Amino acid sequence: MRKNSVKNRKINDEVHRVLAEIIRGGIKDPRISPMTSVLQVEVAPDLKTCKAWVSVYGDDQKKKETMEGLASASGFIRGELARRVNLRNTPMLKFILDDSIAYGVEMSRRIDEVRAADKKAEEEREESEELMEMEEPEGSEE
Repeated sequence: MRKNSVKNRKINDEVHRVLAEIIRGGIKDPRISPMTSVLQVEVAPDLKTCKAWVSVYGDDQKKKETMEGLASASGFIRGELARRVNLRNTPMLKFILDDSIAYGVEMSRRIDEVRAADKKAEEEREESEELMEMEEPEGSEE
């Protein structure tokens, strides 16, 4: 099975859906944040390994605890995955923290700040030009 085949995409989608369900409702580990999302799943074509990118809402400590909890519960999660998805092999799970959403939010905030500063500078420049125009005719009359 090739990496980008239709069959592989279907397996990735199904494993993604089931992993999200398991993490959302099936794990009782208090370290795992309820604000954990499975963003993407990539199952190897031989079905031996699976990389799951997860996003955790919260501070760095909460992210670290959640990743430790997921690593600790990976055996349970793998067993639940085997029970819910009928695959020839149940892949070993590797959870990877994905900060792309937080990074995107931070970049958006910075862009908004730069736009606001540009708008303020433009308004100040226009005001100073208006003042200079008002002063010029008076100076040229003398």
